[in-house]
Amino acid sequence: MVKKRGLLTLSFNRDKIASSREYPFNIPALRNFSSLEFHPKVTYLSGENGMGKSTLIEAIAVNCGFNPEGGSKNFNFATRASHSVLHEYIRIARAPIRPKDGFFLRSESFFNVGTNIEHLDEGPTGRVIQDYGGVSLHEQSHGEAFWALFIHRFSGNALYILDEPEAALSPMRQMAMLTRMHELIQQDAQFIIATHSPIVMAYPDATIYELSEKGIRKTSYTETENYKTSRQFINNHENMVKVLLGES
Repeated sequence: MVKKRGLLTLSFNRDKIASSREYPFNIPALRNFSSLEFHPKVTYLSGENGMGKSTLIEAIAVNCGFNPEGGSKNFNFATRASHSVLHEYIRIARAPIRPKDGFFLRSESFFNVGTNIEHLDEGPTGRVIQDYGGVSLHEQSHGEAFWALFIHRFSGNALYILDEPEAALSPMRQMAMLTRMHELIQQDAQFIIATHSPIVMAYPDATIYELSEKGIRKTSYTETENYKTSRQFINNHENMVKVLLGES
């Protein structure tokens, strides 16, 4: 059955690369990467630090027309041009019906998004902050500001690209995030998420790609390194701490 909404597939044009030794093409996970398929509901990118999750999800967002530092498609601010050129080397196939809305959330530059919202509020377009709960994101804790985004700004029929959303969320809020995601998915929202969190990654009807030195492979939830490591630590935390502190 053909999917009617959202992103379908991503293909990597390796023929355009001048040198595989230069960033971002020297990232281990991209060496043998050619394509991936997006799930109509949720697609996760998992893996250790430095494997290219944020670089790849940033390229997807920029290719889709989002500001590299985050926000919706009408955000065009820039504090520092640090994004890679990877978006120029990928092609994304889209379904016939395009989402009406969307947002790119980067945990590392969310402060800049909050500042830009305040600047937009000062312009002729009116109170943009009303779409985010009516309270400045800078007048809330990092976690509260993240949560205000999920509750007030996000709606159905949209594409949400999230880079490590767990960075500011407690475990309880991460579980609540799954509930909110499910509500939005039932309203035709699509999520693409880079995460380290086994909680955030637990949505049952999803596709998970794990990035490693060996490349990018599709895997199951319980086979991801983040899940296995977290489970091992929680189930045997006393002995694990002794090993980590050299007391075993």
